[in-house]
Amino acid sequence: MADKKADLAGPGIGDYDVLRGVLPDDYTPLLNPKETQIAITAVKNYIEDGLSKQLNLIRVESPLIMDRDCGMNDYLDRDGSRTPIDFYIKNDYEKNPVNAQVVQAATKWKRFALKQFGMKVGEGLYTDMRAVRKDYFLDHDHSSYVDQWDWELVITPEQRSLAYLKEVVKKIWKVITGAEKLAQDMFPQLKTDKYPGLPEELHFIHAEDILAKYPDMPRKERETAIIKEYPAVFIIGIGWKLADGYPHEMRAADYDDWVTETVSEDGRPMHGLNGDILVYNPVTKRRHELTSMGIRITKETLKQQLEITGQLDFLEMPYHKMILDDEIPLSIGGGIGQSRTYSLLLKKVALGECSVTVWPKVLRDMCADKNIHLLQ
Repeated sequence: MADKKADLAGPGIGDYDVLRGVLPDDYTPLLNPKETQIAITAVKNYIEDGLSKQLNLIRVESPLIMDRDCGMNDYLDRDGSRTPIDFYIKNDYEKNPVNAQVVQAATKWKRFALKQFGMKVGEGLYTDMRAVRKDYFLDHDHSSYVDQWDWELVITPEQRSLAYLKEVVKKIWKVITGAEKLAQDMFPQLKTDKYPGLPEELHFIHAEDILAKYPDMPRKERETAIIKEYPAVFIIGIGWKLADGYPHEMRAADYDDWVTETVSEDGRPMHGLNGDILVYNPVTKRRHELTSMGIRITKETLKQQLEITGQLDFLEMPYHKMILDDEIPLSIGGGIGQSRTYSLLLKKVALGECSVTVWPKVLRDMCADKNIHLLQ
């Protein structure tokens, strides 16, 4: 059995010899590179229009770089394993320099942006976000170059509930499945018995219940097992320590609310107002994460979560002070991987068939041997 603690953070397979055995040997792309780009444009437009209509969002510009000390960059996990790229802007002959960072995700910035753009309850925004994550293991579905639809929506205190979270998730799922239908209408070869499409219904399940079903498995193995039973799931409650003493996965302490107590449909106490959509990828025959999202922390739950993670010093950062002083609204938000979504809907093995970035030679050679054509 793999080690549960080692499985909590850090995406990717982590070993190229293992990856070689994971990638399929019988792959033939259903779309050539030109057709792929045409399909991406159509799917991108459909999803952006769909998110705007379903959630009442407008498109806004988002940062690629930000001030190092503003507290709005995303640390992704809470174990310090994935840190942003820092750089120094000399500016004005070093009389007015800036210590800056490359964005890892716009998760926290979006909540500030709700105030910046004057969003009211029921209004929100989405961004065509680009980021760099230098500490990823680069494989078929993890890249240092990250493209996401990051979105955020202003909510009321009464909407901070599992029922509302599920309502929003269902709207997002409707957009994703609609995009798949669009792609298949444009390119009928994508509709094939070899690679079944997404189910109409998404199955909701709490991380605690997945652990109860597979108590001896680490997280990724549990996720693989549950998507064999349900090919599309929304896993609720990611970040809180489960019955075995480990969280389902590490979550940063200063955006999603994973500490709030909830009640399951059969009356059991649970925790967390967040989750991930995972699906079965019939091309790779593996788990495939599409999006992480959640209802955001309040000033009370921010302090609770930072105390649990030993990061109370974050409360001195400008962003966190805005939450404590009620200067930015309550919200729900998430990030949907763009290349992740394209590769799934267009029946690709690797997201590098959909986006251009850098790959190590070992991976480029491996993919070439398996008829997987990475863009460059």
